[in-house]
Amino acid sequence: MNYRKTLLAASIVTSLCMSGAISAQDSTQPTSQTQQNDGKPKTKDATTLNTVTVHGIRESQQLSLDTKQSSVSHIEVVSAEDIGKLPAKNVADTIAQLPGVNISDAAGAEGGFDEADRASIRGSAPSLTLTTLNGHTVASGDWFITGGGGSRSVSYAMFPSEIVSQVVVHKGSEASLLEGGAAGSIDIITRKPLEFAKPFSAEASVGGVYSDLPKDAKPQFNGLVNWKNSDSTFGVMLQGFYEERSLQRDGQEMLGYSYIPTGSAVATQLGLGPARPGSASTGVFYPNLPGAALFTQERKRKGASIDLEWKALDNLTFNLDGFYSKMDATDYNRNYMLRLRDKLPGDVLTSYTRDGNVLTSATEAAQPGVSQGIYDMISRPGESESSAYVTLDADWKATQNLDFKFQGGYTRGTGNTPTQDVMEMDTGYGQGASYSMNGLGKPLNWTLGGNNSVYNPATVGLDWIFGDQGVHVIDKEHWFQADGEFDFDDAGPLSSLQFGGRYAKHTHDSPTAVAQGPNFATDISTAPNATIWPTSSNNYPGGFAGDLNVGQMPGGIWYWTPAQLAQLNDKYANRVVTNDPGTSRFYPNDIYAMSEKNDALYMQVNFAGDRWSGNAGLRYISTTEDIGYTAPSQQEAKTAPGTPPSAFYPGGWYWNYYNHHYGKVLPSFNLKFNLNDDGSLISRFAASQTLTRQDYGQLAGFLSLSDPQSAGGVGSGTGPNPRLKPILSTNFDASLEWYYSERGLLSASVYAMDLNNYYDYGTTTGTYLNSYLTENGNKDNPNHTPVYNSYLVSIPVNVNGNLKGVELNWVQPIGEHFGTSVNYTYSNGHSQGGTYLYNADGTQGSQQSAGNRPLFGTSRNTANVSAFYEDKQWNARINYTYRSSFYDGMMPVTTGGLGNTMPLLPYYQAGAGYLSLSLGYTVNEHLSFSFDAMNLNNPTLRYYVSGSQAGLGFGKVPEAFYTNGRQYYLTANFKF
Repeated sequence: MNYRKTLLAASIVTSLCMSGAISAQDSTQPTSQTQQNDGKPKTKDATTLNTVTVHGIRESQQLSLDTKQSSVSHIEVVSAEDIGKLPAKNVADTIAQLPGVNISDAAGAEGGFDEADRASIRGSAPSLTLTTLNGHTVASGDWFITGGGGSRSVSYAMFPSEIVSQVVVHKGSEASLLEGGAAGSIDIITRKPLEFAKPFSAEASVGGVYSDLPKDAKPQFNGLVNWKNSDSTFGVMLQGFYEERSLQRDGQEMLGYSYIPTGSAVATQLGLGPARPGSASTGVFYPNLPGAALFTQERKRKGASIDLEWKALDNLTFNLDGFYSKMDATDYNRNYMLRLRDKLPGDVLTSYTRDGNVLTSATEAAQPGVSQGIYDMISRPGESESSAYVTLDADWKATQNLDFKFQGGYTRGTGNTPTQDVMEMDTGYGQGASYSMNGLGKPLNWTLGGNNSVYNPATVGLDWIFGDQGVHVIDKEHWFQADGEFDFDDAGPLSSLQFGGRYAKHTHDSPTAVAQGPNFATDISTAPNATIWPTSSNNYPGGFAGDLNVGQMPGGIWYWTPAQLAQLNDKYANRVVTNDPGTSRFYPNDIYAMSEKNDALYMQVNFAGDRWSGNAGLRYISTTEDIGYTAPSQQEAKTAPGTPPSAFYPGGWYWNYYNHHYGKVLPSFNLKFNLNDDGSLISRFAASQTLTRQDYGQLAGFLSLSDPQSAGGVGSGTGPNPRLKPILSTNFDASLEWYYSERGLLSASVYAMDLNNYYDYGTTTGTYLNSYLTENGNKDNPNHTPVYNSYLVSIPVNVNGNLKGVELNWVQPIGEHFGTSVNYTYSNGHSQGGTYLYNADGTQGSQQSAGNRPLFGTSRNTANVSAFYEDKQWNARINYTYRSSFYDGMMPVTTGGLGNTMPLLPYYQAGAGYLSLSLGYTVNEHLSFSFDAMNLNNPTLRYYVSGSQAGLGFGKVPEAFYTNGRQYYLTANFKF
């Protein structure tokens, strides 16, 4: 047999824990292409017989740099010991220190939290980065899922850093790599049983985390047991984790912006007329429902993995790998708000200020019997997300030159919102109110008269009960793939030929939903009534929003406990699902189903010369999509069987089907040059085409409409677009790397991506049932006959995009014990152009501009600075990560009052930096201690919206401010 020793194989077989060394021997692990000593590349399934021992931060950093240097393609690497010594608690935090990697602290519109949740490459959106485990797909869900849709990006909250052997970030593409990441892919590599040096190994970490905002400590546990037989032909590894954490987020939110309607009392007072012909808007806007938002959550991340590895023959190895992770995320969200949305247009202001098209301050006098505030209390018991997979691999060396690998697998992820216990209350009856904006950097001041810290039935009344129930999004895939590699021994520049195929079926479904409302039959309309509502209540924490630097905002606000809300909703909420149009609470808005069949074939040639190596290949992919989503009845459509009228759509709703097939050949080319004799100076060049399928939320979900209040009015809405084409990206990458010393690197890279069929939001028109006029009727429609109106609907549409940038990286050892690293990434991304939109009946509409915005998720500047110290007993590492502002999504503009005919409003997350620290002390080879501090600088997460990008005539205005506090982890680590 011809075994070849490779640096990358050495890096893969190394399995490390937090404060010691484990030897690796005789292992097989999938990874990217590496360079062997004779100059020829050896690709996947490299086998090594040597033993590698790695100690501490310095050696693991060297290992990561060796892996990067050896690879033919452009990659970044973090190795296990490095992970153990980084201030990081999940894989996203782990890789945030790498050049060209961005992390985000939320999946979307739920606002930012204190733990990284998504990762992306080179300033692109997380959905453009493919995340894999051991080279295969992994399904995941999100705990906040109401409202339909979903993302293809993976929730990194599912993966604690302790499960990792190595993380490889692929910044280019190869034909042999799984398709799906336009910007690249991130492969999380776990440990294997036969990698361990000893027949029996055991590790455990026991500790706790203290969160300073909720002032609460919770337990943390991770454990691993590995056994293999004496001849290293069979091994079993078991790993488990259980981690609790209390979370508190203090915030101020504006729920978008509203416009002052033409003819309203305030418009008359301000002397405002229509902003444009035929518009109901004066063109002057104000913050919608500014509020004091307190969010608390109990997160419990628990899971386990099992891996069985059997070397049945010298040339045949089987591996059975299973993983399960679940995060329970029960939460309680309270938002005590100033009622500007539907009160300001009808009021006469006692004072105000105006800056251009924004009403920057206003004071409203007390009015008897008029509510100036609104209060939402939303408890979500049992909210959770999960991720699981099982794979069976067979590695067969058929001949000395021909290797095969076969894999079958199944992965399933869920997102669950089983219950929402909700009360929306009118507050501040007979009280005065005011607000005053302070620009982008500081929350606005606002007041609501009266005693906000005590529940008072005389000043509080029911407004509504809402909340989706029984939402369970299921994301799953099963697949089979076969890969082969033929090694050309002594065949000139040709090193090997790789080939293979893959079949997968992926589904993403939201099959159930119930929307509750108030049950007026229980005489809930008589509220407020002290005999109905609880008389006892709790209060916001005394230091609420103290770190937000708010000038003025109500404090010590009262709230009912989750248990009290549950009792109230059990008694007064209508959650019944029936086929009776008057009582049915079945909610079509959250129902959709998607199915994809994906086939792939590839061929890749690997080659090498004296000072150069590379690969070139083609990957053909074929995708068949079946998309089903719901919508209110259209004038041109009939209600489909099995879709009875509901309390929400008395005229019925219908199920849309859309089938689509596409195929594409994706070329890739990577070339590496050693510019000097010792290979310390390297240049790389890469070109490829990559394909990314659009997010589920863009393709499927509910068409949500806002009804006009007159038969001749024009409504608006938002919805999906199943006709979106997949994103095709043409990528170029060039880099220069100088490995000038042991653990020393100076590198620079330039990259460009031309994104065809990217997405942004455009507007189309359709005629739909007006549920409001049909259900309520009017003097012209006393019999509730169906009324149809025209609607302007915002949907995602295909546009063009481009992304280009520069990466700079410097890793510097300082003496024997110190080291630093600094990296910077500049990204400039923009969408432009238009697309042919489709009318509601499926016919092609007129061409309209939809782009001309930054790309989603693109921060122009990202920087990381870190420094470490390490000796035989002590280690310390400090890290600071910063990313500048980025385009994060869209939100609707609302009117003051009923109806909505305005476009979506782009919102951004402002730039933020994160400071983290880790300390470690090794007692002996069996015991060590570590201390980690996250978010030491307690960053304020700021969000803002841009009216000018929606054509509304005003610039950047604030949307939300959040602080999450600091987290401190103290852990004892044991090895046996």
